[in-house]
Amino acid sequence: METAPLRQTQTETQAIVNSFVRSVYNWMAIGLSITGVVAFYVANNPTLLQLIYGNPIVQIGLFIGTLGMVFYISARIQKIQASTATGLFVLYSALMGAMLSFVFVLYTQTSIASTFFVCAATFVAVSIYGYTTKKDLTSLGSFMFMGLIGIIIASVVNIFLRSPAMHMIISYIGVIVFVGLTAYDTQHIKNMALTQPAGLDGAVIRKGAIMGALKLYLDFINLFLMLLRIMGDRR
Repeated sequence: METAPLRQTQTETQAIVNSFVRSVYNWMAIGLSITGVVAFYVANNPTLLQLIYGNPIVQIGLFIGTLGMVFYISARIQKIQASTATGLFVLYSALMGAMLSFVFVLYTQTSIASTFFVCAATFVAVSIYGYTTKKDLTSLGSFMFMGLIGIIIASVVNIFLRSPAMHMIISYIGVIVFVGLTAYDTQHIKNMALTQPAGLDGAVIRKGAIMGALKLYLDFINLFLMLLRIMGDRR
């Protein structure tokens, strides 16, 4: 008789965790869908392509704008309204679509599709591992973050070197880094859900889900781009 309340509590906790994680992945899927649609539309619109890639100022503006939005959402997520966080996430996904429209220009649609499915399968498998493992992945996350910093530095250096060999090395290391970050971020999102107090305001939960979705969105996009460098067939 004494174990019944405990089972009930565990059931309720699991329901809360499942609901939160489901919301995170739903928002991530929405963001990826927006990015894909916008990228495809821009790639098939010569006027927009010329506007973006024919003007370095626009490219720099898009890059700074999207980077700034990531930092802003991350830093202000606790203070802004849930509707604002949602709108910023949607806008960010659309701007990323405009930036990534080059994918449909440079690579064949067949290779884009095959790479996407490989990326999705890898992402799902790693997410399941991150969600179910009992091992604390905090140290892995820290190590992979250092790897990410290294990738950024190496990529900047390679802008000047233009080395195909370094380009491929960065891509392979990038796959490892973003696979590791996906596992870490998934476990972190699960832990966020487990620490949510009962009766938490729906707006607060929404903001947490948006923040989690943004992290997984970035993991997926970057993993996809790294795989595309390796597997993609150029036009």
